[in-house]
Amino acid sequence: MRYHMEGEAAFAGQGVKQKICLALTLSSVIPMLILTYALYAHVLPFLDPVQRFRDLVWFEALLVFTGLLMAAGGFVIWDLATAVSHAAAAVTEAEQTEEEAAARSDEIGTLMASFSRMLGTITQQAAEISQYAQRLEGAYRELELTSARLKEFSFTDEVTGQHNRRFFSVRLEEEVSRHRRFNHPVSVVMLDVDGFKAINGALGRGAGDETLRIVGDILARYSRGINVVCRYGADAFGVLLVETAKTGAGLYAERIRQVLAAYPFAHGRRLTASFGIASLPEDVAPSADELVRAAAEALYRAKRAGKDRICLYEAAPSPPVDVEATRA
Repeated sequence: MRYHMEGEAAFAGQGVKQKICLALTLSSVIPMLILTYALYAHVLPFLDPVQRFRDLVWFEALLVFTGLLMAAGGFVIWDLATAVSHAAAAVTEAEQTEEEAAARSDEIGTLMASFSRMLGTITQQAAEISQYAQRLEGAYRELELTSARLKEFSFTDEVTGQHNRRFFSVRLEEEVSRHRRFNHPVSVVMLDVDGFKAINGALGRGAGDETLRIVGDILARYSRGINVVCRYGADAFGVLLVETAKTGAGLYAERIRQVLAAYPFAHGRRLTASFGIASLPEDVAPSADELVRAAAEALYRAKRAGKDRICLYEAAPSPPVDVEATRA
């Protein structure tokens, strides 16, 4: 576009020079032609021949000199017109350059303004991202605290996958309250794995955890859905038997004892367990703590009596209950 405009300006300058030169030439030559015609036609015929020849020579010399002056003047005018044309082209180019510079300045200004706006947007977004990161970090901290609190109030044992002691206590309180209102029977079976420390010491903690997991699975498999199986201690389990009297609790414990004794554990060792049973309303006052205490006392009696057996709670101490007696 720029070169096209420069070409048009140069062409216009050439046209101006040609017009000036043509105008000056016509304005000079035409009067001289008229003067020459008048001289030859009306003046020279009346002069003396000798004088006419002499005047004609001087006139022709003057005419040649005048022609030379006109040629020199035409060259000067041509050169002046050329200079004027160049000056006009230079002015036009300067104006175009200024316009282009102004246009470029406007484009650069627009670009800089756009860049400034973009930079401001980026800065604002960076600040928002920073605030969001801070809020997210605070949320993570709160989540960690919540997770820690949930672990404190979790109702699942991590090793066995069964309920933990906290859940067992909550459900036991509910069932004892229901017993107070409706006098429905409730039994608690406390179970302790015999020789568990020897398994942990000889085979490692992994084998011990796997043994506890299998014991928990067996208890859950042979329990009704309304019953509650929990890991009560290190190698102790508690089972809340809902709507189950003392006799039914004894049958349940005997079934579990036989299954555990026959189960093919991966470590190859035979596993036995001791059981203690307490029930409402037969054994103690309707209290969750009293019921657990009574079942634990019966369990300790089974352990002291030689393990691998079931003991029912009795207010007055008596010999441990034989397995065969629990089947009756």
